[in-house]
Amino acid sequence: MLPSALDPDLLRAFIYVAEERNFTRAGSRVGRTQAAISMQIRKLEDMLGKTLLRRGRGEGIDLTPHGQYLLERARELLAMNDSIWSAFQAPDVSGTVRLGTPDDYALQFLPTALRRFAETHPAVEVEVVCLPSTELMARLKTGQLDLSLISEGHEARNWPAKPLIKGPLAWITSTRFSPHRLNPLPLALAEQDCSWRRDALKALEQIKRPYRIAYIAGSAIGSMVPVLAGLAVTCAIPYHLPEGTRRMAPGEDDLPLLPNFSVLILQGRSPNQPVTNRLAEYIEAAALREAQAAGWVS
Repeated sequence: MLPSALDPDLLRAFIYVAEERNFTRAGSRVGRTQAAISMQIRKLEDMLGKTLLRRGRGEGIDLTPHGQYLLERARELLAMNDSIWSAFQAPDVSGTVRLGTPDDYALQFLPTALRRFAETHPAVEVEVVCLPSTELMARLKTGQLDLSLISEGHEARNWPAKPLIKGPLAWITSTRFSPHRLNPLPLALAEQDCSWRRDALKALEQIKRPYRIAYIAGSAIGSMVPVLAGLAVTCAIPYHLPEGTRRMAPGEDDLPLLPNFSVLILQGRSPNQPVTNRLAEYIEAAALREAQAAGWVS
């Protein structure tokens, strides 16, 4: 006997309830009432023979162990479902998109976005340029890029920019060594025009914590090398950290809290369309998934 097929609409309703922890908010995302969403969840639970959700404190919703098991698999299944559907429904798009990004953001947001974009837009060629934000902004101005990610603070005045993601910077240290306990604090930071560097130094100076810049790297990725060696600490996005490094807890060893960072997505003066808009949508969707997984505010 063949197993029953899982209805994508039921899985989508379950994912939205799991993300929102609320039936009413989940229903608003698909234009359905609370009762309709609740009915879909009951139908899915009846089909699987397991309880997926239970009432938490107040009006909140908690996932059962079976619900936790289903959530990630449902996301993967729906992503494939949506990718196949888009490939057959979307009009043929071809051409080239010139995409710019700092190295650090390329690792965070682009692999999944580019893979899914290639699956649904096989006739589009994406040229990726990895440079610091200041250089990427310059290339946008001169029309050398169609689309770019940059760190907030490097965008040109009055240039249309859309926030891609926002979240907290964190101090990063070694899992084996304790450079964060040294005085003065040894730092591994990017070069002068890096906004993360400015934020880290300002935070240390505000609490009068002695420091020394022990290592200078061309990017946040490069600054991880002395951290891995236990020779310095750095600040970075606290996600996808290299093995052998860890995020320090807020206030650990009296290090100051760091501000939120913002990543912006900008288009060039005359971007190749409609492929540029289409790629931007895929990058924004990938960034949203990263934000949700990391608990950031997007």
